[in-house]
Amino acid sequence: MHLFYLPDLQPDDTMAHFPEEESAHAVRVLRLNVGDEVLMTNGKGWMFTAAIAVSHPKHTEAQIVAKRHLPRNAGFHLHLAVAPTKNIARFEWFLEKACEIGVDEITPLLCEHSERQKLNMERLNRVLIAAMKQSQTAVLPLLHLPCDIQTLALQCETQQKFVGWCNDHTTGALFDRVQPDNSVTVLIGPEGDFSEKEINMLKVNGFQPVSMGRQRLRTETAAIVACCTVNIKNNNI
Repeated sequence: MHLFYLPDLQPDDTMAHFPEEESAHAVRVLRLNVGDEVLMTNGKGWMFTAAIAVSHPKHTEAQIVAKRHLPRNAGFHLHLAVAPTKNIARFEWFLEKACEIGVDEITPLLCEHSERQKLNMERLNRVLIAAMKQSQTAVLPLLHLPCDIQTLALQCETQQKFVGWCNDHTTGALFDRVQPDNSVTVLIGPEGDFSEKEINMLKVNGFQPVSMGRQRLRTETAAIVACCTVNIKNNNI
């Protein structure tokens, strides 16, 4: 069944009014007609089943017949702060896969060695919306504006705070350190890694340096490993 994203949809609504972009997709691409059943989500954990009542390329409407509350990560909360890659396609791949696996918040992280400073946030949000639809989930991860590493460190209030570091003296793997049923933030740096100054600042602010495994990983791969690790420790995949 096709899934549509309607961010303004409320749990008490009985009718759904598709925005023009979703209306055009429903009628012109999917060729949905009156009576066809669809799924809809507001991206906030609610999934709706509805039947098309008005089929029009600019203002499709649907009658809601059922609803379910489907929170993504019951019992834990995952925030990934990741340095954007020079090749933006690799960062978009990370966003897509992290959304499919399970993440609550994502922050593009600006570091001393960052390879990219500017991002098209509208495009990145579209990547997340497409991934949410494809995986048939009801929660759209919150994508924050790019943030410098010091600001994020000072504002972070999760129960567990980790930073992936490639230094040979890093002790402990994320898999061994992360505890289930907690709020967790994991920082992943650029290809040039975090600087010693950044690591020292993060330690002062309660971040634990960890490894993602024995191999040295690309930024986007390390971020996905972190995402999988936290979900596995919480029995979420």
